[in-house]
Amino acid sequence: MAFTGLFVPLITPFTAADELAGDALEALSHSVLDEGAAGIVALGTTGEPATLTAGERRRVLEICSAVCGERNAPLIVGAGSNSTAASLEAVAELGRGVSAALVVVPYYTRPSEDGVVEHFRQLAAASPVPLVIYNIPYRTGRTLSAETLNRLAELPNVVGFKHAVGGIDEDTVEFMGKVPEGVSVLAGDDLYTGPMLALGASGGILASAHVATRTFADLIAAWQTGAVDEARELGRCLAPLSQALFAEPNPTVTKAVLAAQGRIPAAHVRLPLLPASPESTAVALERVAAIETVAAGK
Repeated sequence: MAFTGLFVPLITPFTAADELAGDALEALSHSVLDEGAAGIVALGTTGEPATLTAGERRRVLEICSAVCGERNAPLIVGAGSNSTAASLEAVAELGRGVSAALVVVPYYTRPSEDGVVEHFRQLAAASPVPLVIYNIPYRTGRTLSAETLNRLAELPNVVGFKHAVGGIDEDTVEFMGKVPEGVSVLAGDDLYTGPMLALGASGGILASAHVATRTFADLIAAWQTGAVDEARELGRCLAPLSQALFAEPNPTVTKAVLAAQGRIPAAHVRLPLLPASPESTAVALERVAAIETVAAGK
């Protein structure tokens, strides 16, 4: 399966009483698909999976799988950790209704690049679903060279990457010039989506697209169809929104915006995250309004 277009890594909505808000999650899933997302990501970092119970994670998957099944949309699910054995167990539990597993580069232990390749070789060989490798070195502590990224791209059952290195560096440029056919690279840094698309990324996994979903989908479509001037203008409009939504740890500001819009019952996050400040929320809401004004004038 080729992964192209916009994928929204869904937040996990809670009530003010700290309960999973399943109805809100279902509505949010439908909403982003209605507004142009190609698919959704469940239990990614934005969904606070580390703070969910096993039962809550199952419920999130049930809801997202049902929506994607109904809408014939791909569902990518976050799985895996810095333990190869535990990651093998996690991906083994995935199956029907899941299009791919989003598996992060092993974090904290900082294995060698050869160790990273062997980690994913074993996962790819055993996984019942294809793998999308999540490369985010400023969270994992493990940078990967272009050579290693290309080695990973050649592994059977690896179908894509979420690439989020905090900018456009030399390894990114080299890697993007050698991505094999059939492997998708999805931009993972919201602020650098435009440059990644210009380098040939097939889409993005973008937390900012919870809001202004249609405009983010239009940005990706513009680059894909060669409407460069439109793509550049959309990128310039969306960058301040992403900056505002990431002004505090993700997904705190996004949740505050969604709660203010009445799309989720509360802006509640679980420790160690703290709720977004009123100041950051206000700035983000102003920038959402600015995007809506631009969209209305098109």
